[in-house]
Amino acid sequence: MPTRKSPRKGSLQFWPRKRAEKFLPSTNWDAINSDKPLKGFICYKAGMASAAVKDLTPHSMSKDKKIIVPVTILECPPIKIFSARFYKDGKVATDILSEGADKELKKVLKLPKKTRKMEDVEKESYDDLRMIVYSVVKKTGLKKTPEITEIGLNGTIEEKFKFIKDNLGKEISILNFFEKGQLVDLRGLTKGKGLQGPVKRFGITLKAHKSEKGVRRPGSLGPWHPARVTFRVPMAGQLGMFTRTVYNNRIMDMGKGDKKFKNIKNYGNVNSDYVIVQGSVQGPAKRQLVLTQALRETKKQKKKEYEFIELR
Repeated sequence: MPTRKSPRKGSLQFWPRKRAEKFLPSTNWDAINSDKPLKGFICYKAGMASAAVKDLTPHSMSKDKKIIVPVTILECPPIKIFSARFYKDGKVATDILSEGADKELKKVLKLPKKTRKMEDVEKESYDDLRMIVYSVVKKTGLKKTPEITEIGLNGTIEEKFKFIKDNLGKEISILNFFEKGQLVDLRGLTKGKGLQGPVKRFGITLKAHKSEKGVRRPGSLGPWHPARVTFRVPMAGQLGMFTRTVYNNRIMDMGKGDKKFKNIKNYGNVNSDYVIVQGSVQGPAKRQLVLTQALRETKKQKKKEYEFIELR
């Protein structure tokens, strides 16, 4: 008989398979293009629902008909600028802390007593500008400790400088920088599942029921020589809490919460601004996520056009 062959089990694209160090992942902001000055935002997953929409996609089999699509509700409280971060040749040159940081940050971070002004930084000493922001999460009722992450800006150096200068100490709303119908990416961590075996972790096939030394394990860990177990062998270990990105989710609806969504299972009420995106999003309820402008729009997702009717 010929040798039985099958594709290897488990993608080597995601490696190592261990828990992420932080909840909000880092983002390559230079790769994301946007028409709006703000490239990203912090949000929290509230839960999933079914939405009734009218399909307006050209040449669709359900054109002008009412269809039901799965959606995810995200709560997006306002964000505030914590500091301006200056870059030189791709490296952080300096950070300028904004004045009047909230009391919640003093419990999380050690803030310097003296603060500098943005105007004191020489123009020759930096070639890019981003900002460190934090979420005003106390408005959601979830917790008090805010999330802090870096957000990229679009435009020239002068436009980025002006945007940070104009919004220091102010609450920034997602409603001003994202709109209905556009495609967005969501970056965050998957559900944590702890220690799992190779069948669930890598999808290897169960052995015959009369096999010796276990059914839910690989048949061999490797040859005698080299006398070691290589990293390609599917073995038990951590599953979940991995950084993943969901691309091209369409914004179906957005607006101010005002407790419009009440008593969501495992979450509660949506009190601040909300965004409803089509499809599922990684992580459990209350998971913090980074919502960004679409990195690589696809024709299949871009041509879809829906008119939001109601949630069910």
